[in-house]
Amino acid sequence: MKKKLENEFVAEFGHLPEVIVRSPGRVNIIGEHADYNNGFVLPAAIDKAAYIALSLREDDEIHLRAVDLKENFATTVSNIRPIEEVSWPNYILGCAAQFVKKGVSLKGFNLLLSSDVPIGAGLSSSAALECATVFALNYLLHTGYNRIEMVSMAQKAEHEYAGVMCGIMDQFASMMGKASQVIKLDCRSLEYEYVPFKLDGIKILLFNTNVKHSLASTEYNTRRAECTQAVELIKSHYSNVSSLRDITVEMLDEYVLPVNELVYRRSRFVIDEMDRLTKVCSYLEKNDIASMGECMFETHEGLSKQYEVSCKELDFLVDYVKDKPEVLGARMMGGGFGGCTINLVEENHIDRLTRDIKTAYETAMNLPLDFYIASIENGTEIL
Repeated sequence: MKKKLENEFVAEFGHLPEVIVRSPGRVNIIGEHADYNNGFVLPAAIDKAAYIALSLREDDEIHLRAVDLKENFATTVSNIRPIEEVSWPNYILGCAAQFVKKGVSLKGFNLLLSSDVPIGAGLSSSAALECATVFALNYLLHTGYNRIEMVSMAQKAEHEYAGVMCGIMDQFASMMGKASQVIKLDCRSLEYEYVPFKLDGIKILLFNTNVKHSLASTEYNTRRAECTQAVELIKSHYSNVSSLRDITVEMLDEYVLPVNELVYRRSRFVIDEMDRLTKVCSYLEKNDIASMGECMFETHEGLSKQYEVSCKELDFLVDYVKDKPEVLGARMMGGGFGGCTINLVEENHIDRLTRDIKTAYETAMNLPLDFYIASIENGTEIL
């Protein structure tokens, strides 16, 4: 990959890049939609990544090239702003803007992007690109920000330039991942610990629906607002409550259910999901993968029926595998309305399962089904 990027960079810009950075996509084992509610999550970096090659310029021009899309974009440092015409430059420009906001004297730069993180699959292709960009600029500008600071800068880029009010999990997992380990992350304090994730004879198998319904980004922000509504309803009775992390089911029953049943269902899912994460961590310690898998099925049911961020394609894939003994757990993953399901599958059954489910899905949905075996790898790094 390094040689390929160097050759592409020379062809585009006429000289070698100063740095090449790899930043991975992520999976999340459990703890869906808990990050922006200050809960715990259990993500991991995977072996699919965004790669950027970058060099600084002497002027203030910014030249971007997306190899896979065969698209170019150019602007200047003095004119960095969100753009509407094409979306991918926003993730890069949003990162550059964070340096400017911090008072850094930002030079122009040449940047070339290639990625094998599937777009719209719920594997955080945007966070991978953001983390790679922040990491590369931090390195070349000698700004000395630590990884946690860079995570925050990448998240703000997504908020301000992509308009998605994501929690901290995606960028954290991409930047901080470690091979063969998941991260138990407290999204309120950003305290974290690595938990070994070695499943003998079991693989993480991802099925990509190849759909991304237009509801995805707007409904994501709506769910955030609904969770905030629940907090506001309870805050007037409990002044120490600042997020769903602080709320019990009893509080929901008393102060939210009588007022707004929809907001109750949304927030009840999140509180139940936080409880499931605690259970999953204890199951991992005992190597009780079957019980962990049951929690994943429960999460999907909640995401589909309570949080209502699934879709018929995701539901089909989970329903297909839930009674198969070789599949220990499965659920939709990510913001919702498309993307991937994550499955824990006995390795010696993967070939037959993928063949059968591909035929069934493509017949039922009239869509192609892609699949990936994901291994857990290191986070953002210089190649």
